[in-house]
Amino acid sequence: MIRLFRHYVPRALLILAFAEVFILIGSIYLGRSLSLHAYGMSQTELHNALPTALVFTAVMIVIMTAMGLYERHFWNGKADMILRVAVSFFLGLFAMTLIFYMLPNLYLGRGEFGQGFTLALAGVILVRFGFLHLSDRDILKRRVLVLGTGAKAAQIEHLPGDIMRAIKVIGYVRLPAEQNVVDPARILPVTGTLNELTERYQIDEILVTTDDRHNGLPVDEILECKISGVHVADLLMFFERETGKIRLDALQPGNMVFSDGFDQAVLKTTSKRLFDILTCLLLLSFTWPVMLLTALAIWIESGGRGPVFYLQERVGKNERLFKVIKFRSMRTDAEQDGIARWAQANDNRITRVGSFIRKTRVDELPQLFNVLWGQMSFVGPRPERPQFVKELVRSIPFYSIRHRVNPGITGWAQICYPYGASEEDAREKLQYDLYYIKNYSLFLDFMVLLQTAHVILWGKGAR
Repeated sequence: MIRLFRHYVPRALLILAFAEVFILIGSIYLGRSLSLHAYGMSQTELHNALPTALVFTAVMIVIMTAMGLYERHFWNGKADMILRVAVSFFLGLFAMTLIFYMLPNLYLGRGEFGQGFTLALAGVILVRFGFLHLSDRDILKRRVLVLGTGAKAAQIEHLPGDIMRAIKVIGYVRLPAEQNVVDPARILPVTGTLNELTERYQIDEILVTTDDRHNGLPVDEILECKISGVHVADLLMFFERETGKIRLDALQPGNMVFSDGFDQAVLKTTSKRLFDILTCLLLLSFTWPVMLLTALAIWIESGGRGPVFYLQERVGKNERLFKVIKFRSMRTDAEQDGIARWAQANDNRITRVGSFIRKTRVDELPQLFNVLWGQMSFVGPRPERPQFVKELVRSIPFYSIRHRVNPGITGWAQICYPYGASEEDAREKLQYDLYYIKNYSLFLDFMVLLQTAHVILWGKGAR
């Protein structure tokens, strides 16, 4: 993993992104070169393709990111990957057509751009198939030695395969006075020093899984390994880096006090507020026709009797209550008994128009005004209802931390985890929210915004 603007980015994805940047730029150059050769023209005109190649590359990288092609778990299926690449290039062709119309100086001939575009599509698909093949090779995986054989060490063996794809656990080292929970066959015999063991098995990283740092933990030997170039991490850091969330069962107040992050500096909050305002104004300028049509559809479906907007009390920053604005997607009698309920799959309270605007997230658009009024941010933890918050604060540790920042229209938890409609879902999403609060940056906000697009297009988590 490489930490880029405080956000952990898999090294493999960065390598893939750089390879595809090279392919996208090179394809436009090659397409122009083939066209010049076909017409018997001098290759000295090749340099004219540079501005177009750079714009095309930037457009495609943004669109491919929005399609989820650079998220951690993009390799879940080859068919899904091909579909996302195809949709990305279709949108890229549409975007480049608009750019050529608005900036004619960037225009390349239909033949040369067509050849370059086709080469780029083929190149991206080929490099991604090659990447999928290489990602399964042990030689490219980080070799990890686990210190500890208890229950926390055993959690590593149960991590999803897409997370374990980047690492290879070589074995476990038993510590004194620790109960064995892992498979005994996975425990390595220690006949010398820890440093000698890491050299013998060519270890890249030592993972410390015990919380008791004073009872048998070989601190001096671990320090010797670290000085020798072996990376050392604890369980909390490992989970944060590899899963993009902060595990509640590994989190202690001391971890939060002494770790970097969880700070709300003035420069951060000011830059985030400016980002929110600019993003909202930009989106409102594009989405106002959609909002107008949605309001009309809701009004027609209700026979002109029900309200178009729905105001609901939510918990905001510092636990202040505010009214969130949404397009009404349920019947007017959805909660006539006054009892708050989680939305369920195939909820019969949802109207026909409501079902569509929920799946496409159009019902969330009026919250742009909440952002402009300073009650919400564009990116942040989703605001919950006060009735649910009272229960969740009592049952989930550290839940109140999510109220130290403005809630958001979208968030890191929304793109990493499907719709939450239970206490267990709230616990899982909190772990992603804590990662966001700890590692916030404008870069992470921008990545969340882009990846929200593929959540909407693929209908992930909508109810």
